[in-house]
Amino acid sequence: MESLESRISKAIWRSTAEDWLKLINADVVVVGAGPSGLTAAKYLASSGLKTVVLERRLSFGGGIGGGGMLLHKIVVDSRALPILEEFRVNYEYLSEYDLYVLDSSELMAKLASGAIDAGAKIIHGITVEDLIVREDPFRVVGVVVQWSAVPLAGLHVDPLFIYSKAVVDATGHDAEVLRILERKNPSAGVKLLGERSAYSELGEARVVEMTGKVVEGLYVTGMAVAALKHIHRMGPIFSSMLLSGKKVAEEIIREVR
Repeated sequence: MESLESRISKAIWRSTAEDWLKLINADVVVVGAGPSGLTAAKYLASSGLKTVVLERRLSFGGGIGGGGMLLHKIVVDSRALPILEEFRVNYEYLSEYDLYVLDSSELMAKLASGAIDAGAKIIHGITVEDLIVREDPFRVVGVVVQWSAVPLAGLHVDPLFIYSKAVVDATGHDAEVLRILERKNPSAGVKLLGERSAYSELGEARVVEMTGKVVEGLYVTGMAVAALKHIHRMGPIFSSMLLSGKKVAEEIIREVR
């Protein structure tokens, strides 16, 4: 029998290759494994769409993990309760504040578990460095990907591609995918206005309202919506992040299936 070391390496290489061969043609690529991205992935995968979530870091949860100023609690309002219940997240109602409080670590873990259990594939350590586009009419048909370690090391390595029917920018405050669109494809007519200063109530409402398609094939959810539409930030209340993720998934399901 081969050495254990050889069998370890072969098992990992074979399984990884099999996964990537399936993912190179996806229905939906979600960029960012934060609250809105994971929520979207769960509903997309549950509908039968082949869904892959790409996360540049080696973790998931986005801004959830820091809680409120490194305190391990976050809050939602009543609008988010049906989603929390679908993901089986525990929460406590604080009547004096009319808010529901929950552990940040539990929300991260259960959003990721819910997306995976629904059939979504989450791949860590992957950076989206460009988009695949088509002209006349302009549309986005996938992403150009690279290992996150490559730019960190300052190396020049050619990337590879994932072709898809829809791409979702769920990269949060930085709106990384939309910035690629703005910088490299001015003909698309997209201009990022940047998020505004804190106004929690208005920000919570507007992010959900403005979630959806940006150009054909490209959608935006979560705090990337605020960066695109000049919406107020809202701090460690995550109702709109969950609702935005569900809304973008529902729009894509209607248009792609």
